[in-house]
Amino acid sequence: MSGYVDIHAYVLAGIDDGPSELEGALAMLRAAAHSGTATLVCTPHVRPDFPDVDIHELAGRCSELRERIAGEALELDLVCGAELALVWAIDAGPVELALASFGQRGTDLLIETPSTTTAGLDSLLYQLRARGFRITLAHPERSREFQRDPAPLARLVDQGVLLQINADTLLGHERRSDTSRLGVHLCLEGLVHAIASDGHRAESWRPITRLAAAAEAAAALVGPERAQWMTSDAPAAIVSGRELPEPPAISARRRRLRLWARR
Repeated sequence: MSGYVDIHAYVLAGIDDGPSELEGALAMLRAAAHSGTATLVCTPHVRPDFPDVDIHELAGRCSELRERIAGEALELDLVCGAELALVWAIDAGPVELALASFGQRGTDLLIETPSTTTAGLDSLLYQLRARGFRITLAHPERSREFQRDPAPLARLVDQGVLLQINADTLLGHERRSDTSRLGVHLCLEGLVHAIASDGHRAESWRPITRLAAAAEAAAALVGPERAQWMTSDAPAAIVSGRELPEPPAISARRRRLRLWARR
């Protein structure tokens, strides 16, 4: 497979825990393109512990990266975005939220799943949705509370919230972890709308190329059509602010795997 749409990656240099230098950012873009990613969203952290991230500068920074790769014949569309701390998003004004949205279109926001408590998450996300935004919740499989009880995630999806899981969730050393078990469960239950790299480097830590490997793992888990929907079709609709296309069915045989198991 190829033509991936990666809605969660850190490729803006020197402002958060992504690459520290421009060359590292360019290496990430080359690696992403060569591994099959067609669209990549720059999603720096917007939260208090990364004060160098200024949402008013994001479009300019993305534009500079586009100019730097323009002569390299990379088939890669670079889109402006951000991963927002929920507390920041709740307090932000309409202009700030629009600048932090996918493509700065003012339609879709990527919200980081809280790392501590998820109490009241549904009502807080409702506040953002009531302001006209569609919400994609980033890597909920990493939450210990959701690992213990994934039922609230199904209710969020019923309310219109979209879920994005990380590529590493389906790969390698995490395959036997609580994070992986929840990610697999969410895939098998049809609750995942996007798989993204959460890429921080071209190689080593959270490499951006892991999305391609995760697409193959997802195809083995839920079928190639559903895997393509989660790595290309649905993410493309999120980025462009369109209604998501109808998801392909997950085969009954695969659904019977039911790899989610309580410990």
